[in-house]
Amino acid sequence: MTNAPHSPVDWGDVPDPSAVGKPRRQFDGWRVLRIVVCTFGLLSLAYWGYIAWPFPLPGILFMIGAPVFAALVWYFFRSPASPIETDIVGKTIVEVALVVAAGGCWIAIGHPVVGLVFIVIAAVSGVVAFRKETA
Repeated sequence: MTNAPHSPVDWGDVPDPSAVGKPRRQFDGWRVLRIVVCTFGLLSLAYWGYIAWPFPLPGILFMIGAPVFAALVWYFFRSPASPIETDIVGKTIVEVALVVAAGGCWIAIGHPVVGLVFIVIAAVSGVVAFRKETA
């Protein structure tokens, strides 16, 4: 304690308001895989826009628009901080649609192995994430 004058109200140790009520997220291998899958899915949509559409005008719109649309759909209906309350069936439908769309991009541009491997890996990480959410 210092010799500074005290206020009429003794506040004691004031906790950091940004840390109150927020549990710390644990980063394990599954969470890292989940981040990689989501990032690869968004990049797949952007790459599909680049390859599948004529450049510059429609290509640029799809390169930017497809990943942004997917990210917004994920945020509004699937993310943990979603402003729209969605039950587990709705979250599952949204996630499956986004994964199939990203995998379908690879299939559409002539790389079916990449698309199918992505879908399988995304499905496994989705099942693990679902199990952790409901536990």
